[in-house]
Amino acid sequence: MKFDLFVLPFTLGVIFLLGYLGYKYATWFRGLNKSDRSKVISGFFSVRLFRAVNEIIMESLLHRNIFRRNRLLGFMHMSLAFGWFLLIAIGNLESRVYEPTSMNLPYVPIFFKFFNANPDAFPLHRVFSFTMDLLLLLVLGGVALAFLKRFFSKAYGMKRTTRLMLGDRLALTTLWLIFPLRLLAESFTSAVYGGGDFLTGTFGSFLGSFLPAANLYYPAWWAYSLSLGVFFLALPFSRYMHIPTEVVLILSRHFGLAEHAERTPFTEVEINSCSRCGVCLDACQLSFAGGVQNIQSTYQLKSIRYNSIQPTESFGCNMCGRCDNVCPVGIDISGIRMITRNELNGKVPDVSFAEQSMPHAHKSDVIYFAGCMTHQTPSIKKAMVSLLETAGVNYWFMDEWGGLCCGRPMMLAGHKAQADIMIEKNRKLIIESGARILVTSCPICYKVFAKEYNLNIRVMHHTQYLLELAESHKIRPGHLAGNAVYHDPCELSRDIKVYEEPRKLLGKMVQVKSNEFEKDNALCCGNSLANLSADNDIRRKVTEDAYIKMNASGSQYLVTSCPMCKKAFEKVADVEVKDIAELVVRSMQKSRSPVKASGLKVAHPVEVIAG
Repeated sequence: MKFDLFVLPFTLGVIFLLGYLGYKYATWFRGLNKSDRSKVISGFFSVRLFRAVNEIIMESLLHRNIFRRNRLLGFMHMSLAFGWFLLIAIGNLESRVYEPTSMNLPYVPIFFKFFNANPDAFPLHRVFSFTMDLLLLLVLGGVALAFLKRFFSKAYGMKRTTRLMLGDRLALTTLWLIFPLRLLAESFTSAVYGGGDFLTGTFGSFLGSFLPAANLYYPAWWAYSLSLGVFFLALPFSRYMHIPTEVVLILSRHFGLAEHAERTPFTEVEINSCSRCGVCLDACQLSFAGGVQNIQSTYQLKSIRYNSIQPTESFGCNMCGRCDNVCPVGIDISGIRMITRNELNGKVPDVSFAEQSMPHAHKSDVIYFAGCMTHQTPSIKKAMVSLLETAGVNYWFMDEWGGLCCGRPMMLAGHKAQADIMIEKNRKLIIESGARILVTSCPICYKVFAKEYNLNIRVMHHTQYLLELAESHKIRPGHLAGNAVYHDPCELSRDIKVYEEPRKLLGKMVQVKSNEFEKDNALCCGNSLANLSADNDIRRKVTEDAYIKMNASGSQYLVTSCPMCKKAFEKVADVEVKDIAELVVRSMQKSRSPVKASGLKVAHPVEVIAG
């Protein structure tokens, strides 16, 4: 049996890491509810396993998502992950081919060049030596890029990098040392015994020309083994826990696991899968526009993992979803933040709240729910009533007199129990009405009705419904001179993926100008209900920055489909800001289509609505 004392640090580190991961993952699995455990077990015996393995290769090894956003960062991550994987895989193959009858222990392929310093009798020696040197060079290139990124992040297209904890620093330092030390160990060995190839052979000859290689090659193997052992010991307590756990996350997602309203073992898997790569930092508007640097998702997940969460980190976020959109691992960051808010602020429901009176349901085909923010922007509400009347829709204005709420603001404040009471009361009214369609003007309401209410009817945003009315000729939007920039509200874009309907409807009236910050990359207006701590100055900075970046100046209109976004941009815009429903009414007025305003106590409804 091939053995030397220097293999002990590596071996003990591997044993500890495998034991820790086995215990951790077994604990998480046991903590799953029965349904989720069944999904995991059945997933291993289904085609979903092969899809998960494909994603593991593409994301955990090749880092496809990072490549798509930043090629230099993608190459850095790929060279480290995929290069190291190939070193291990081909190193194992090399040892098996060299000694096919031997039962080599796991450390033998890692330290192959020590135990087989110059395997001349090995027929494929030159092929393996060249391949292993090439892979080592690839990984060393990734290490060099990672080292430089810590000091010159802007050269990589990153404005900021994450702050490191002690465990992170220890793991990072040893990770940086592993492959340079391997290069030294193999090069010194080549200088003493020969062998090696274009990298280790050439570097070994160079080092041997002025250093006592015979005295240094053995200490170099010790240093290499120690660096591996310390890295494996530090990994579970550092951000590098993401390396093995990301594999578990991908498998879990493909097997059907997802976030629940409360924390579950799947939540722990997601939290431990965060590498703190820093990609989400540059996506955060509160960071690059508002100057807030302590609430970003990477810090939130780190604080949750180490049980040091502060309310500011959780409640100071706009919940716009930009970080979810750019996360290369696909962590449900917003879902985890909602869980944390409820843990921090959840309370037993108030009895008086549960007993509050509700309106009576009205039989109708369509329910229109304006939402709290739309009531604060009455021109949108008036426009929608006019359009529904014009189209001859049999509708019920469910929250016409206010007092009703979809429940989202209570959820955002961490009061899910109270929100659940409101949801159940609203749901009962909706069912009693017999309506087939529920239309709302607020993207926040739309999201909640679609995802939380479990309704067996169509839930639509007013941009979708108005487009259907226009295409069935129940309303006839007319042409308006000029062009418009369309702003995608956060919940309507990244969350619900409603992109084309608003643009198609808007295109019937004006020319729509495209810009860099739209659809998945849309900017938050800064006025988010989710942020419970940002002051007006921070909010205005975010709004101004978003307006400038959308390049709306020079257009006739900045059009949005969210009452909150409209109110925010009206404060900073130098062009007319309109909700898409208001623009439809104006276009119908210009084209002299009849627009009624039944039930509205205004003398000239079209003029009032059109603004």
